[in-house]
Amino acid sequence: MDVAAVQAFVSTTLIDLGFKVLGALALWIVGRWLISHVIGLIQRIMNRNLVDPMLTKYLGSIVSIALNIGLVLGILGYFGIQTTSFAALIAGAGVAIGAAWSGLLGNFAAGAFMLILRPFKVGDFVSVGGITGTVRELGLFGTTIVTPDNVLTIVGNGKIFGDTIQNFSALPVRRVERQAQLAGSVDPLEAIARFRTAVAAIPNVATSPAPDVTVLDMNLVGPVIAVRPYTHTDHYWQVYFDTNEAILRVAREAGWAAPTPVQINRIVQT
Repeated sequence: MDVAAVQAFVSTTLIDLGFKVLGALALWIVGRWLISHVIGLIQRIMNRNLVDPMLTKYLGSIVSIALNIGLVLGILGYFGIQTTSFAALIAGAGVAIGAAWSGLLGNFAAGAFMLILRPFKVGDFVSVGGITGTVRELGLFGTTIVTPDNVLTIVGNGKIFGDTIQNFSALPVRRVERQAQLAGSVDPLEAIARFRTAVAAIPNVATSPAPDVTVLDMNLVGPVIAVRPYTHTDHYWQVYFDTNEAILRVAREAGWAAPTPVQINRIVQT
C-alpha cells in the first residue's frame, strides 16, 4: 500500500469533503433560521393587517415549502452537484402530482379564494354544494358543515366555490315561510287580523320588517293566508314551529270550520 498516496488523499479529498459537510450543515442551520424568521415576519405583518388566520397559514406553508426547496438546491450546488436536473425533476414531479391530484389542488385553490373573498365564516348558517347547515371549520381542502339533523358533513372547497352559495346569516333577519288554508266560510280579513296579532306575540319575531300576513291564493277549499314572520337565523326553527302552533291555536279559538274540499256529485238522467 502506498502510504504517501493515502496520506495525500486524506489530506486533500477527505479534509476538503469534511469542510464542505461542515459548511453544508452551517448553511442548513443558518438557512432554516432565516426561513423561520421570514415566515414569522410574514405572519406578523398579516396578523397586524387583520388577515384571516387560515389565509396566513396557507401563505406561510407555501412560502416555507418554496424556501426550503431553494435551500436544498443551494446546498447541493455548494457541493458542486448540478441542480438543473434536480429542478427539472422537481418540475416534472410537480406536473405529475398536479395531474393526479387536480381535484385536491382545485379544492386547495378554491379554499384560498374563499378565505380572501369571505362569502361566509365559521358559525354561519349556509347552503353550499347542495348541503345546508352551520359552518364548523374552513379546511385546506374542504369545509365542515353540521346539518340541522346533526350530521357532520365535509364539502370540497372546489364544489362550494363553483356552485351557488347562500349565506342565511349575512343579513340581520330571515323570513319564515308558512301558510294557512281556510275554509270558504271564514272571513279572510278577520283571519289576517287574528294571525297578525298571534304572530307578533311569538318570541324572537322581528318588528322590522313586520310580519307579512296577507291573502296568498284562493282555491276550491277557500282562501290561503300567507303567514311570514321575520327572525334572526339562530331562532328560525323556533319561530317556524311556534308559527305553526299559533295558526292552529287561532283557528281553534275562533271556532273556524275545518278546510274540507267540497265534492259535488251530479246525476244526469238521460
